[in-house]
Amino acid sequence: MRMLIATGAILLCALATLAEGGVLLSSLQRSLVLDSQIQNQLPQPGIAMAKAGDDHLVIRWSLNTTLQQTQADVDAIYNKVNLKLCYTPVSQTNRGWRKTNDNLTKDKSCGKAIVTQKYVDAAGNSTVWRIPKDVPGAVYFVRAYVLNANGTQIAYGQTTNANRTTNLIAIEPISGRHASIDVAAAIFSAFSIGSLLFFLVLESMKTMKSGSSK
Repeated sequence: MRMLIATGAILLCALATLAEGGVLLSSLQRSLVLDSQIQNQLPQPGIAMAKAGDDHLVIRWSLNTTLQQTQADVDAIYNKVNLKLCYTPVSQTNRGWRKTNDNLTKDKSCGKAIVTQKYVDAAGNSTVWRIPKDVPGAVYFVRAYVLNANGTQIAYGQTTNANRTTNLIAIEPISGRHASIDVAAAIFSAFSIGSLLFFLVLESMKTMKSGSSK
């Protein structure tokens, strides 16, 4: 009975926040356990280093079994799990377009979608995500939102603590230039210099020839 009351309270709280114009993160239960690591790298304390366009992020999630809720209650309302890449405070300073807001309809900290998966059971699931080339260089963490059948957030989990200071991922952006571009630029530059020298020598020879014929 206590578990049913707890589940009902969560639902009522979610409905109340929806009535106010959006779901509040502070109203959601942290019911998922998440961890992530860079593929083919040993787990690192603090901040893991990754490169956009090259590295893959391995993310695993499961149900927090220590919470006071039954599997039947969870299965009845948990429908999907939406994974997102989120900025940490250190990468939000003086960047209003990355600002955190408790109201999830106004929040700008978790703008990069990773994947949405079907919620199956407490054992959870995992995904391997290649970090896209367009991900800005910053320090991140991963958050998962549990969605109901209507697509509304009803619970969450994340790879870091409440202050978003542990188990972080620093992503190095691509330079925007590939080796082939640099090689082509070098060849073109060398060709231009060679052409210039050739025409200078040719012009000098013409001048000398013209002077000697007078």
